[in-house]
Amino acid sequence: MKISRRLLLKNVIAFPVLTYLNIDPIKRQKPLRVSLIGHTGKGDYGHGLDKAWLTIPGVQLVAVSDPDAAGLANAKKRLQLKQGYLSYSEMLEKEKPDIVCIAPRFIHEHHDMVLQSIKNEVKGIYMEKPFCRNLVEAKGIVALCQQQQVKLALAHRNRYHPALNMAKKLIQDGQIGQIIEIRGRGKEDHRGGTLDLWVLGSHILNLVPIFTGKFTACYASMYQDNNPIGKADLREGAEGVGTIAGNALHARFETTKGIPFFFDSIQHKKANDSAFGFRIYGTKGSLDFRIDQNPFIYYAARNDTQGGPRNWEPVSSIGINKPEEDPQMYSNLMNHRIPILDLISSIQSHQQPLCNASEGLDTMEAIMAIFESQRLDGARVPLPLHSYENALDSLK
Repeated sequence: MKISRRLLLKNVIAFPVLTYLNIDPIKRQKPLRVSLIGHTGKGDYGHGLDKAWLTIPGVQLVAVSDPDAAGLANAKKRLQLKQGYLSYSEMLEKEKPDIVCIAPRFIHEHHDMVLQSIKNEVKGIYMEKPFCRNLVEAKGIVALCQQQQVKLALAHRNRYHPALNMAKKLIQDGQIGQIIEIRGRGKEDHRGGTLDLWVLGSHILNLVPIFTGKFTACYASMYQDNNPIGKADLREGAEGVGTIAGNALHARFETTKGIPFFFDSIQHKKANDSAFGFRIYGTKGSLDFRIDQNPFIYYAARNDTQGGPRNWEPVSSIGINKPEEDPQMYSNLMNHRIPILDLISSIQSHQQPLCNASEGLDTMEAIMAIFESQRLDGARVPLPLHSYENALDSLK
């Protein structure tokens, strides 16, 4: 029996009480065969993407690949697998999995891993974020997935949080008044600036369009120690992201709903995660979103321009100051269970996963727009972009 897409999305996106797990998602069908790609020392296995498959009903994890021999041995032991490969290409050719999980955090191999997976006729791909290195790669992946009807889901776990629906409802009901603006910040640790934008800002750039609509233009400036970046500041970024520069950046996006969105990151600005996320400012109140935190969303009846103290109250999928009905929701979100089940449902129902390749493309375009505006000395850059490469490469 196939998963009911309507039932799954009702439970996963609106109220993630995982009662749908009582429905055998592939009853009387063969389990979906899953192969896992890792790379010890080059992004490893992402944020727990390897162990995520051990508790998913209706799938069978059949093999793992890792070019590091010691890492491969550890992965086989950890995942209780007999079959392991030093080459992911060999694994895909021999195992012919239904689903491949591309787990490394480093993104320099993501594009080739996706292409090899589709070449070997996979039905679905679950992939660690960020998506890939530039729009050439992103557009190629989207087009090929569409052509071959492959479902690709990105591991932006927060995109699946059920409280997002309640936040939208609070806005629609006028709880915070008219939206004035949205402001987001990265983690602003040692990666502050461009690398923070890539690795952590991608979470925010993926979520904000839920409330603003698509980004339509960007203005941005990048700095190294308070000075505008120059050729000497260009360097190869960590985690395979390509050319980066600077330890601070400031960007402003125009959006289809006319709501301005600002993203900022300054290296070593803070020593904790308190600002990692974004805040929606309204004329009557505010909503605050904390990436990967529990609670995820807070509401305040005042905004920053109003006098008096603000009392932040947690927002769940059922309302303000109301606990989630399913106490396992947060753990099922963080261990990728909810996103993976949505991917399986998308394969069976021939619909797109919630956080799909096209969303990954939009997030990539926002990052590339910041670089393009910097190349043009902070000029306004309309989206969609006409240049698909990393604009910082042209500054070398």
